[in-house]
Amino acid sequence: MVSPRRVLRLLIVLCGFGAGPLPALAQDVPPLEAPDVTTLLAPTGPSSGDVAPAPDTGSADAAGTVAAPEAEAPPCGTQTITIARMTWPSAALLAEIHARLLKAQFSCTVQVIPSDLAPTVAGIVAAGQPAVAPEMWITRVAAQWNEAVKEQKLRQVGLSYAASQFEGWYVPDYVAAAHPELKSVAALKDDWQLFARPGAKKGTLVSCPADWACAIINRNLLKAEGLDGLFDVVEPKNRFDLDQMIGAAVNRKEPILFYYWQPNATLAQFGFQSVDLGPYNKDDFACLGKRSCTDPKPSSFAPEPVVIALAQWVFTGAPEIAAYFQRAQMPMDEMNRLLNELNQPNTSVEGVADRFVAERQEVWQKWLGTPAPAATSEAPAPDGAVPSVTRPSTPRPARPSLDNLPEPSRPSPSLDSAPPRSLTEGGMN
Repeated sequence: MVSPRRVLRLLIVLCGFGAGPLPALAQDVPPLEAPDVTTLLAPTGPSSGDVAPAPDTGSADAAGTVAAPEAEAPPCGTQTITIARMTWPSAALLAEIHARLLKAQFSCTVQVIPSDLAPTVAGIVAAGQPAVAPEMWITRVAAQWNEAVKEQKLRQVGLSYAASQFEGWYVPDYVAAAHPELKSVAALKDDWQLFARPGAKKGTLVSCPADWACAIINRNLLKAEGLDGLFDVVEPKNRFDLDQMIGAAVNRKEPILFYYWQPNATLAQFGFQSVDLGPYNKDDFACLGKRSCTDPKPSSFAPEPVVIALAQWVFTGAPEIAAYFQRAQMPMDEMNRLLNELNQPNTSVEGVADRFVAERQEVWQKWLGTPAPAATSEAPAPDGAVPSVTRPSTPRPARPSLDNLPEPSRPSPSLDSAPPRSLTEGGMN
């Protein structure tokens, strides 16, 4: 029998991810294959997050004799639970965290498989492997995703994060504390002087590099909000310059207004507050992304569908595992914290995952369907050990609705996580 790892390696080669030089940043997510795709399909039939009902405990014959119940199926089914570990750190962390919890709490046989977005979808369609993709940025592979859903080979079980807004404008927390009125973009009209350099007649918005699509969006958004006459735009050369500008301002406790995205270590390393950009409007945001947008209107950045994907067989063969992943939404602040920890010297994805499952039971126990325990004075579990908890016999999770997914936009390089939708892509209007 061909192993799941060998199947994935073959698919990676067939999809073109094994040939030629590697990209400059190993964490880059492939660009959109079909930028004009605006609708991602939800599975037909039962709700895409529904799991198979629990087996009957027994049945009576005509004489009323109750037959012995069938042996209870193992929670993980009869197959190895293979988990796709994507190339960017946030997805790698999720893969390793879920692998440890499935082993410790469900006694699953788990295998973590290196993969990427397109090979993962192809592998699920061809062989049902990997069984789990914990962080699928599905707009990046919209055509493949839609086809796999039509063929009922995979399902979207839930959201990877307890948030869908991944990018926006931010100010340091010390600025937000001193100026609580800066909760919304409208307040920038009165407080622009806070962000002006000495002797400057305008405030400064630190945007993203000029060849990222968010640079166009940020300039148009200033016009839409009537702030283009009050703010100049600074576009750093690259991601590293952007981080350096932010770090330098924070170290000096200077006010700074800047664009950024998450999950990301930078937002955990320093304290920041987002600026409310108002509601999202699909048509208005589409115009904000065009150089030729002559009448820009306000809109927040588009939400991004980042989902946990499961092979179809998991729902029927391992319903308790499917139920676990329905609940397994990682808080965004928690992932930012993990990424910041990963940036520290002498750390690894595996080490950070070990510490998370050993020390952050209040986060992951809810994924098992049980409430987090009250704080106790007991000694903590050894490093890497997973505390023992009692799982419910019949999990009844609530499934996030993903029937109407937002349109895709522009991806970008990121060192910490999959890029947000509105970063680099050439050929914008």
